[in-house]
Amino acid sequence: MRQLFVLILIISIAFISKPLWEEQINDWVDIPSLDLAAEKLESVKENPDVELAMDSLNSTFHTLLNKLENSFESEKKEAPKKNIDKPTLAIPTEQTFSVSNIVLGYEKAEVEETVGLPQRHTENEYGIDWFSYHENYHNFMMVSYNAEKQVNGLYTNQDLIASSIGIKMGSKKEIVQEKLGDPLTKIRKGLIYYQIQNNGEYEVYKLDNSYVTIFYDKHENDTVTAIQIISEELENNKSNIYAESNQKLKEGFEYQLFDLTNSSRVNHDLPILTFNEHVKETARKHSLDMADHNYFSHTNLQGESPFDRMQEDEITFVTAGENLAYGQYSSIYAHEGLMNSMGHRKNILKPDYEYLGVGVAFNAESQPYYTENFFSN
Repeated sequence: MRQLFVLILIISIAFISKPLWEEQINDWVDIPSLDLAAEKLESVKENPDVELAMDSLNSTFHTLLNKLENSFESEKKEAPKKNIDKPTLAIPTEQTFSVSNIVLGYEKAEVEETVGLPQRHTENEYGIDWFSYHENYHNFMMVSYNAEKQVNGLYTNQDLIASSIGIKMGSKKEIVQEKLGDPLTKIRKGLIYYQIQNNGEYEVYKLDNSYVTIFYDKHENDTVTAIQIISEELENNKSNIYAESNQKLKEGFEYQLFDLTNSSRVNHDLPILTFNEHVKETARKHSLDMADHNYFSHTNLQGESPFDRMQEDEITFVTAGENLAYGQYSSIYAHEGLMNSMGHRKNILKPDYEYLGVGVAFNAESQPYYTENFFSN
């Protein structure tokens, strides 16, 4: 449909712009018969019946063009239709939880034999890579590996969770607490104990030589919306609550937030977004400005709104929005927090958006600032 629309558009532009190119063509095309043909065409056009027919044809053509354009716009806004089967989930026997039938300790080759090759790999807060696996963001999961290429980290926010105690995607918080008991209230890093955030959005449990974080969706009756499983060894290797900032980690957080956003959109039958490098720079500059000047706001210190900043960077948009997050340990915690904030959630799940750019910066204490700029044109 799009190719046909473009073809008709090209023909239309050529016809309308004839006075502009006709003279130029005469400079290098020397075919006398063209003039003769033009004279005959003009004589035919003088016939009233022919003129009426041509007017009718012209009207029909423009009506068809409008219909094609409207059809293309509707097609563009539809969610991608693709029949992708969810894997059959087996109850894990080796550990309490599995993600897409994978548990900690599996070999990388074994994982990829099951779920295919990764779509992307980016650095995470543990100094290793998250490998993201999905089919156009269906069956989305992230996996990390140790030096021996064995799974030491798992995450998903889709219906790929199975457990030996009956907890799965959509389980109620009280069921989780009943099955797992009291969550951790603090975690040790070096000689320091850090208090675990306790606002009800997630809980951390220690089991099977790992740290299991269960995330809840406050807007879906406090039900399980995601899970992260990190091996005890990997968690203990992280000496501080915040990872030391670097370029690779910044880029990792940016692409991970983008992937997590699309995974959530697929969960809600929405079209996926395209990563936009141009608006990413707009987002990066705002994150850096907040980190450098110690503030947290959609309006910067010059009084500019997100829309002002996008226009200043020559971003053309019909509709746009911005999400901000600050201080979350990772892209995962940032995304899950944004999904639990109604205004931010609306941006993540807005059907009209087409593009997303994510920019991350760190302050002097390595605390990350996250900016997401959405738009459509």
